[in-house]
Amino acid sequence: MNSEIDRNKLHGQAGLTRQSLFDQGYLDEQFVQLEELQDDTNPNFVEEVVTLFYRDSARLLANIEQALERSPLDFAKLDDYMLQFKGCCSSIGAKKVKNECTQFQEYCRAGSSDGCTRTFQQLKREHSTLKNKLEAYFQLA
Repeated sequence: MNSEIDRNKLHGQAGLTRQSLFDQGYLDEQFVQLEELQDDTNPNFVEEVVTLFYRDSARLLANIEQALERSPLDFAKLDDYMLQFKGCCSSIGAKKVKNECTQFQEYCRAGSSDGCTRTFQQLKREHSTLKNKLEAYFQLA
């Protein structure tokens, strides 16, 4: 009996945590579409896709970081890396991170190294925050 109550509590907390990710603008409808692909044959589909996202995005972030350390900055290359990263973000519905990607690309097109550097720091913070929030959600779910 108690384990059923505990399970229902966790399920409720998972639902609230998930909803807060949408309410706070961290996720968009693409995440819902991923969830719709999850079924009994692949019950951890969303978590697996998110895990792949974090593996791929870590590599892309490292590429961007290295490109930002070069002088002069190659804005075309930075924009290309960011386009790849933005595609990864879109695949899981990482809305806030994707918005930072768009901002970064605007600074690339404007040739603003300061803007790129500042936005990249914000992007990394949003990326990390989303990772922590999703890990908490998957632990509850």
